[in-house]
Amino acid sequence: MPSLSIARTFNAAFSPSYTPTAIFVGGTSGIGQGIAEAFARHTKGNANIVLVGRNRAAGEAILRTFPQPTVPGVTHEFVECDITLMKNVHRVAGELRTRIPKVNFLVLTAGVMTMNGRNETEEGIDRKLAVHYYGRWRFINDLLSAVEDARKAGEDAKVMTVLSAGKGGKIDLDDLGLKKTFSLPNAAAAGSTYNDLMVVDLAKRHPGLTFVHSYPGFVSTNLLKASDTQFMRLSNTFLMPLFSPFAYSVQASGEHQLYALLKAGPGVARTNEKGEDIGLQKGYVGSEEAMERLWKHTEEATRV
Repeated sequence: MPSLSIARTFNAAFSPSYTPTAIFVGGTSGIGQGIAEAFARHTKGNANIVLVGRNRAAGEAILRTFPQPTVPGVTHEFVECDITLMKNVHRVAGELRTRIPKVNFLVLTAGVMTMNGRNETEEGIDRKLAVHYYGRWRFINDLLSAVEDARKAGEDAKVMTVLSAGKGGKIDLDDLGLKKTFSLPNAAAAGSTYNDLMVVDLAKRHPGLTFVHSYPGFVSTNLLKASDTQFMRLSNTFLMPLFSPFAYSVQASGEHQLYALLKAGPGVARTNEKGEDIGLQKGYVGSEEAMERLWKHTEEATRV
């Protein structure tokens, strides 16, 4: 497996002939923050970077740590969006599309940690699945034309969703969205498998683009601290100090995940915590029927 130093060296060599544009959905904390910070550092601030999230104060604080660009016209900005609602995603993605001509890197890392049961939004989608799958699909779908325009210009054109590649399981094609069979284990398996199916399907629909689903491993983030479940918030206080020595730091994870993103070639890749491609053999339970039915279901579920 590539070491942290190998990942850093590879990332530092990234020197495109164009000024890249990257959008980080969930980039205001945790793994998304780590990837965004690594990207800003290795581009020396000379990249258009958009952080999308709910916490404006956190987003703007992160932007202030980025290297100041020396290329005229480069911008670093925060855009507010609650990804649990598809109407918000559709609006924000549409606004970004109208003013950003090309997107080279679209990275989706928003996450939620909860032990609560099914918790539907006003749009009828479970909040956990909205964050881990539906909102991501909607962002990708609405911004994919900008990624395609980057490819047409001969530039990097990549999409990455960070969740749990290779950790899924069989899904019930007659209960996509888990309205009848929701449980925390089912939701976890569904989120992983839905993301696997999504990147494979997208790669078939858009040859020439790169789609990555990543498993980041155990990373020391604030997900437990921000949980809506009291037990999990308490766990953050008592358990994280015990397990943190065995966890990746946000900074190390950011380097490994950026390595996975920059290294991936056109097509589909599923990567592990070190950024290595694990292929489609391990833990992949997809099929043509599953992709077709999930795509149709998702279009209907996210329609606004």
